[in-house]
Order: sequence, then C-alpha cells, then structure tokens
Amino acid sequence: MSDKYHDTVAASRVITNDQEVADAVKKIIDEHLQENMTPEVWKKCFNCIDLTTLNTTDSPVSVSNFTERVNAFDEEHPELPNVAAICVFPNFTSVVRTVLEVSKVEVACVSGCFPTAQSFLETKVSETKLAVLDGADEVDIVFNVGNYLDGDWEAVCDEISEQKDACGDAARLKVILETGALKTAENIRAASVLSLYSGADFLKTSTGKVYAGASLEAAYVMCQCLKEYYEKTGNMVGFKASGGISTTEDAVKYYTIVKEVLGDKWLDKEWFRLGASRLANSLLTDILGEETKFF
Repeated sequence: MSDKYHDTVAASRVITNDQEVADAVKKIIDEHLQENMTPEVWKKCFNCIDLTTLNTTDSPVSVSNFTERVNAFDEEHPELPNVAAICVFPNFTSVVRTVLEVSKVEVACVSGCFPTAQSFLETKVSETKLAVLDGADEVDIVFNVGNYLDGDWEAVCDEISEQKDACGDAARLKVILETGALKTAENIRAASVLSLYSGADFLKTSTGKVYAGASLEAAYVMCQCLKEYYEKTGNMVGFKASGGISTTEDAVKYYTIVKEVLGDKWLDKEWFRLGASRLANSLLTDILGEETKFF
C-alpha cells in the first residue's frame, strides 16, 4: 500500500528485526546498568514518576487522599524532589486540581476511553476537552490498535490529531501505543512514527491494564524513533514507560535505555516519565535506606 502514512513509516531507518533489538538492549543493560545504580539516578527516576491511581474503586475521597500524600511528601521530605505528576481518570481531574498544593507536580489524566479506546471518536474528543477544561496539564490517550492492524492508518492519525486539537495549548498529549498488543518491533516502529507525525508530545508504552506492560525492547524501538524524529524535525518528544515497573532496578533499566539512545537532555521529567503506582515506595526505600511505604 502506498499513501503518505505508509510512505512515512517506510522511510524510517529504525531497525525492526526483533532479535537485533533484543541484542541491542542486552548490550546496553550489560554495559551500563550498574553505573546508573546510584542514589542520584534513583532520585531522578523518582522525580520522573507519574504517580497513578486507576482503579474501579477510585472515588473523590480516595483521589483526594491520594493527592494529599503528594502534598505531604513536600513537607516531610523537602530535601527530595517530588513526583512529576498525579495521573487519574478524567472525571477526577478537578479533584486533583483542587487538592494539589505542590506547584511543580502536574495534573495528568487518561482519556479517549482508556484503556481500550473503543468508543465513538466524538466521545473520546469530548472526554479530552472536558479533562482539559477541568485542569489537566497532560492527557494520556490510547493508540487505536484495531484500526492500525486493519491498515486504516489514516483513521489512526486523524484520531490522534483530533485529540491533540482538543488539548489546545493547555495540555500535552501522551499517546499510549499498547506495545503488548502490537508485539513486534516492526509494529511498534510504525505506531511510533504515526503518532509522532500526528502531534504526540509523548510516546508511552502501555496502559498496564489489558496487555503486557512495558518492555525494554519496546522502549528501545520507541526511543530510536524519537531520536530519528528529532534529527529530522528538530522537535523533542518525550518518552514514558508504564505497566509493570515496580522496582528500582526496573526504573533504572528504562533510564539507561533513554540515556544511551537519546542522551542526557532527555533525562528529566520534562521528557522522561515512569508510570507507576508501586515504584515510588521502592525508590524511596533505596534512597532513604530503610523500608518506606509513604504512598
């Protein structure tokens, strides 16, 4: 098939051989992981966390209490950086915006009929608009994997572009590729390229809800696409790993991939995020040197 969508993907030189990707990841981790297992890197990773609650049992009270813990962290640990953002369902955006007292922590939410993206486009766009009106700084939507697998890449890109428009200048758009459903490096590269040229401000690995979560191999391919896009356009786009990242070593592995592929300028919360609910306590335990269950 030849159209501007398939042609743009075909022009990418990012490797798509799964074994080559796995070998490249192994080499990076083998050679560089240990040098990054330091308290300073752990603090950086903590500062890049999107602290997340996406549960059926979430309520205005529970989300308010969740947000208050972030406020309390600033008071109890002024010597440490706080998390990057609090991520919730879109209907709780206003709760976080009202309760949050820490100016350097962003308000993020999932949108676009998370986690499946299965609904009317009008519903997805409306949800995103409402979230932004309620104070979202960042909006995480799900890449339309079904349309992608059908080969309707124009519909995929139009959907991302419309939700990007719904964000306006008020919020950054993170596109969740759901790499566990895409499975192959070839699909992950195509989804990354399509999302980038449709206006994504971040590429995110996974929802962590339906399919397998983040993998280092997916992260490597996505970061290579971000690097290529930056070299072609001069535009920096962020990377977020999410789904199953719960230990300090997990976090540092993704930090290491980003550092080796994209470089140091991507290694702050403006361009690198870790979506997690359990990771914060694991990192704090290692940073403070004692068992910590703050969040």
